[in-house]
Amino acid sequence: MRILHIGDIVGKVGRDIVRDVVPGLREKYNLSLVVANAENACGGSGLTPAAHRELIDAHVDCITMGDHIYRRKELNKTLESQPNIVKPANYPAAAPGKDYAIVQSKEGLRVAVISVMGRVFMRPVDCPWTAIDRVLSQLPADIKVRCVDFHAEATSDKQLMGRHLDGRVSYCLGTHTHVATADEQIYPRGTAFMCDVGMTGPHESIIGRRIDRVLETTVSFRPTLFDVAKDDVRLNGAIVDVDPQTGKASAIERLQVREHEIKELKVQR
Repeated sequence: MRILHIGDIVGKVGRDIVRDVVPGLREKYNLSLVVANAENACGGSGLTPAAHRELIDAHVDCITMGDHIYRRKELNKTLESQPNIVKPANYPAAAPGKDYAIVQSKEGLRVAVISVMGRVFMRPVDCPWTAIDRVLSQLPADIKVRCVDFHAEATSDKQLMGRHLDGRVSYCLGTHTHVATADEQIYPRGTAFMCDVGMTGPHESIIGRRIDRVLETTVSFRPTLFDVAKDDVRLNGAIVDVDPQTGKASAIERLQVREHEIKELKVQR
């Protein structure tokens, strides 16, 4: 089976490209499942129930979040009630949301999706290593395909998590930095890894925000609104091939869709 993991969706332009190309990508690459990080999908920070529905209607099967998960309190009910969205599993038990999701692939296979957040240069959270071990111990033994979104800043943190999980999950893919890395690989025991799958949104920007606004505030200390940029919209992610019987990964490739490719993919819908 083939799984696409889409990197941080930023703003409406990010949601739009997901809507426009994911159905075509599913056909072109014969995808079994699509997972997307959507913690920046509304105005660059947070997610609304309507945007959650929009992404699910765009054929995204499961949504992961991160440190902006609670920026919009109206999402709390969705986090509690919907089976296709997860919170970081190392957030407190009292925090709204589920520690993992079990979703069905195109073939009807049950797949576990887990989100964990890093601690280096990040807001203080519970231990990610303890949290992921706890969640994995709770999963039914017959669910072999296990997908982990490690939402973290430091590449060292991400590499450590990948090695910690090698052989126990199908993939451990990083999100949060909005910059795709060139280190996709299969670890010795069969776990696909990549430090960061990149950003889905405007790349003529500073990690999704208007260049002029970020630059002005950085240079002068005068506060500005860090509006979401609009130009050079791309979808970034990674496609992982997984053996559904063992849950081991056999291949991983980076994926980038640029604006000029949207029309071709929309034709395939």
